[in-house]
Amino acid sequence: MADAAKPPESLFPDSFLWGSATSAYQIEGSPLADGAGASNWHRFVHTPGRVRNGDTGDLACDHYRRWRDDVTLMRALGMNAYRFSIAWGRVVPDGFGRINPAGLAFYDRLVDALLEHGISPMATLHHWDLPAALDDRGGWLNPDIAHWFADYAQVVFRKLDDRVRLWATLNEPWVVTDAGYLHGVLAPGHRSLHEPPIAAHNLLRAHGAAVQAYRAIGKHDIGLVVNLEPKYAASQDERDLAATARADAYMNRQFLDPVFLGRYPDELAEIFGDAWPHWPAKDFETINQAIDFIGVNYYTRNVTAADARAWPVHASGVPQPRATHTQTRWEVYPRGLADVLEWVAARYGNPPIYITENGAAFYDPPTAPEGGIDDPLRVEYLRDHLRAAHAAMQRGVDLRGYFVWSLLDNFEWAHGYSKRFGIVHVDYVTQQRTPKASARFYSRVIATRGAELHAHSGA
Repeated sequence: MADAAKPPESLFPDSFLWGSATSAYQIEGSPLADGAGASNWHRFVHTPGRVRNGDTGDLACDHYRRWRDDVTLMRALGMNAYRFSIAWGRVVPDGFGRINPAGLAFYDRLVDALLEHGISPMATLHHWDLPAALDDRGGWLNPDIAHWFADYAQVVFRKLDDRVRLWATLNEPWVVTDAGYLHGVLAPGHRSLHEPPIAAHNLLRAHGAAVQAYRAIGKHDIGLVVNLEPKYAASQDERDLAATARADAYMNRQFLDPVFLGRYPDELAEIFGDAWPHWPAKDFETINQAIDFIGVNYYTRNVTAADARAWPVHASGVPQPRATHTQTRWEVYPRGLADVLEWVAARYGNPPIYITENGAAFYDPPTAPEGGIDDPLRVEYLRDHLRAAHAAMQRGVDLRGYFVWSLLDNFEWAHGYSKRFGIVHVDYVTQQRTPKASARFYSRVIATRGAELHAHSGA
């Protein structure tokens, strides 16, 4: 392998965004502070048996009070971008109507601090934490939620669009529907075959309504963030091929085809059967709004086989025993990132793409030792995935930026604090932040515009 002095074609462009990503409920803490309304996640974590070890986001990383230090840390690592989410209930405590000035002011201060440090903000309007007051009205099953979301979005646009140039409407709507309404393992904890298509459709309507609202008053770029997991057939048996197509439609095309193509994949009607509704054509006029970019969250792939017991897609992943796996039991497969980026480009007309999440949970000690934390598996994960991303760019993908998940170890939803994704270690007792070897490696990648990816030197 060559040394760090690489020719220009091996480097990322000067305009490339190098950032990290977080979400409000996972890092902020103080979920009810200063007039904020409770979220469905606040309710979910305080329900016994829902979250590992009974963990909650009541303190999390205390970012609500330590945000200045966290912004300084990002700048010290050389990042020029930061993706964060806005807690809907901080801004509009009841989900609609009354605005909470103190909640809006928190994000106002955060954005100012980011810009003062030369960091471009990307704001996500919804990263799973729905106001509990709206959950009481049916949550994503209530068709009125599209209007409530657009109204909330307008409040935030008016306050921050003069400084925020990148907006994402939703984060991973597939997870909201699959884990929250189908399998019940995440908020709101429902388990139903009939609810997920309704929730998915209303999420898409909300996305479209927010884009329409932005076009009326916004001046920059707005897009959607989806989690994509490429599906590879376990064999050429027609049953496995059909299962792979269903799995791909359910996870990867369900939220992209309506936005870009104005229709749902045909396989969804087969998957849901009698539970699949017939949607009015006018809904797709709202959903099929032109967007400025797509955000791709990538973690792993799936080798897919037919499985009659796997409800409702009748497909399941085949374990890959010789592969490296993260603590979340996800196979490490960097090639899948390049494959999925090239697939998005080919299917949807090569839109601008940001890798809005990519990272891995590996074991790190609860307290950082004196000499810091070496996390060689995470370093290798980042190196190989960034190489894959660059290879996709060289093959024509319009990739504009990369946001590592995550800046900080944080509250990992139903896993509680048992899984650490951060490139910065957090001691949850003292709230001490300690950059890991992966943070130092990422910092060098940024400083060299990617040349570090081809260097021999360790972390």
